[in-house]
Amino acid sequence: MSLLIMIRHGLTEWNIDHRLQGHADLPLSDDGRRQVQSWRLPDKFLRYRWLTSPLRRAVETATLLKGEAPPADERLKEMSWGRWEGYTVDDLRAELGDAMRENEMRALDFQPPEGESPRQVQTRLWPLLDEIFVAGDPVVAVTHKGVMRAVYAEAVGWNMLGKPPHKMEDGVAQVYEIGPGGRPLRLAEIIELEAAE
Repeated sequence: MSLLIMIRHGLTEWNIDHRLQGHADLPLSDDGRRQVQSWRLPDKFLRYRWLTSPLRRAVETATLLKGEAPPADERLKEMSWGRWEGYTVDDLRAELGDAMRENEMRALDFQPPEGESPRQVQTRLWPLLDEIFVAGDPVVAVTHKGVMRAVYAEAVGWNMLGKPPHKMEDGVAQVYEIGPGGRPLRLAEIIELEAAE
């Protein structure tokens, strides 16, 4: 068993506007930088191996937290929202109506046009998580909400219909136990990244 600690990047302007970012490569907003600078990590996290999504908002977050840019791994990229990047979910629901509702009911197989489903995100993540399991050392991964939801769904047995058993908060580290094949066995802990004094 190995530990994977997942941290979501800080805020961007599109986060503030509730726009779907996907692979759009946006930097942190000024508020996002201040937000990340206020986080305090457990000291042991800084001794672990770090990885980051290659998208700027994640690289900036990881660099602010660790003091240097960790290696980037494409498999930690946000779920692609394809042609829907830049839209809000409310806009899509209003524009697409029943078609959007039917797509959302597909849960793990929900898929934007030319984008990815959560199940496809899991498929690209499991080999990375298996590498972490085989290496045996704890890893901190700075990534995205869609990636974290995909890992969370497997760990807690959530089918992505309805609300998750735990609210997916920002400003936390989710700690997972990883087993053979890279499968998250359980959500071991949620650590609040307290504001620095």
